[in-house]
Amino acid sequence: MKKLIYALAAIVILASCNKRLNEYNPSNTTADALWSTPQGFVTAVNGAYSWIPFLYGNNENGLFLAEPGTDLWYNYNKVSYDIDLTQYQAFTSASNPCLGVWTTLYKAINQCNAGIGRIDQPTWPSQTIRNERLAELRFLRGFYYWWVVESFGNVILDTVETTTVTLTAQRSPVTAFYDLIIRDLQYAAANLPVTYGNGWEYGRATQGSAEAMLARAYLSRAYYATGADAQTYFKAAHDAAVLVINNQAQYQVSLYQNYASLWDPNNRDPNNATHNQEALFVATFSTNTALDINSNADRTHMWFLTNYSGYSGSSIPGLGISLLYGNDQKNRRFMPTRALLDFYNDTIDARYTGSFQEVWLCNKAYTWTSTDAAYWHKAPSLVGHVMKIGDTALYITKHVVPNQSFRPYAVFDVDTTYFPSSGKINYGDRYVVLKKYLDPLTRTGLTSYPGYLDVIILRLGEMYLDAAEADLQMSNTTEAAQYINVLRTRAAVKTPVDYTAAMQVQSSQITLDFILDERAREMCGEYCRWFDLKRTGKLGSRIAAYNPDVTGFIPDYALRPVPLSEIQALSNGAEFGQNPGY
Repeated sequence: MKKLIYALAAIVILASCNKRLNEYNPSNTTADALWSTPQGFVTAVNGAYSWIPFLYGNNENGLFLAEPGTDLWYNYNKVSYDIDLTQYQAFTSASNPCLGVWTTLYKAINQCNAGIGRIDQPTWPSQTIRNERLAELRFLRGFYYWWVVESFGNVILDTVETTTVTLTAQRSPVTAFYDLIIRDLQYAAANLPVTYGNGWEYGRATQGSAEAMLARAYLSRAYYATGADAQTYFKAAHDAAVLVINNQAQYQVSLYQNYASLWDPNNRDPNNATHNQEALFVATFSTNTALDINSNADRTHMWFLTNYSGYSGSSIPGLGISLLYGNDQKNRRFMPTRALLDFYNDTIDARYTGSFQEVWLCNKAYTWTSTDAAYWHKAPSLVGHVMKIGDTALYITKHVVPNQSFRPYAVFDVDTTYFPSSGKINYGDRYVVLKKYLDPLTRTGLTSYPGYLDVIILRLGEMYLDAAEADLQMSNTTEAAQYINVLRTRAAVKTPVDYTAAMQVQSSQITLDFILDERAREMCGEYCRWFDLKRTGKLGSRIAAYNPDVTGFIPDYALRPVPLSEIQALSNGAEFGQNPGY
């Protein structure tokens, strides 16, 4: 296949602070010379990491392939932005996000293959150091190929570096992809350092990262098999996930006692003395934007916001744009489906308030006028009411709110945002906000794009869900319930009433749909949903049940299209072919 060759001397390095991957970028260095010393080799390995942020936060393409077009998200306010992926309308092989992700993945894989093929060029200080660098590259190659095969299916499987333009390509079976992915991740798990420290910078893969990714990969692989073969992979997924769970102390990870703490910006700040205690692998971003792809750093903090500042349409009395609430002015993308909100019983489950924002506080003093009272359908008695800084200015909720006219703040309840009967969008400019990615710490201006908080890719909570799903498929619902109840115990509202007992589930409740509901409650917005539904064969049924905005889905769309430009560049393009449905 026609591919661009990227000079290793121009690698984007994840660098700039002592908790990130260290920078070493010699000028006028050829690829072979760069790989030939241990220090240069590390620079090239860092380049293989540099594509992770492109998938997770620096560019929206990765998120568009990972979250929308499922049961959880609508395009905000009925906009038609990228409706090929959000609603499966006019979905063709010319899809720009699919092209962007495809190109990114194969650039990254070629970088990994280059290093793997040159692993013995440097004179290494020790065999252990050599094996660690090879393990990093093999972890990353396995990670990137998991994205490839789950997104695009049985496409191109390269294991050696591409150094010249090639105009032919052959497809490889999904089983061959997973054979390589699993071998790579097994090698990584056996050779990576157990955890960070002793010169192993935060942001690099560790043994815990590899075991967690193995659990995800084994679980995905199992659904391509049948009978005893499938059971073998489900058991492998279970065992990898349980290994991480049982070795939390060794991997220096643990569940936060409070679910909301997982998303506290201070716990995602790479400059914090301690890293996020639940994270097993993260995307990190450089404060030197020249070292971040597109100079954007992380932008996930913008894509789930509502119109709270009045950038478009009416302004909210007493409320203006702030660092605390985010930059809502140009890059809003997604609003939750009514079904996603309904998955939570927020009386007993604190994951709702830990994940979503319903209240915005006054940040500029305001006195209600007769004009505004009339516009917001407020009672005349509120005219003259003073809203002080810190009072509620805006309330958007999953609940029905009575007596709205007597409340001295703007209200958008669930029946305002969504039609009660269908769940479709009624008024989609203001909606409950996923707050997991808010960044009031590192952004430098009210309307600035770049943020520098880590984006969590693999975390301990997912391991409990992976283990439970594997248990279900092995008919061990008793143990599946036990793993899910660990998360539900953590998530239970504890005060003023302790709902821990009410949050427990029984083995009889464990079904695949229940686990997918639980994954939504635990992990919505975390770059996983499309893959979860595709893996389990539930993409079509869950869309039909919970996302009335999607009318164009067909089963073939469980694979993304091979970019048309890639096929057109091949001399055997007709033989290589397009994925079905495109």
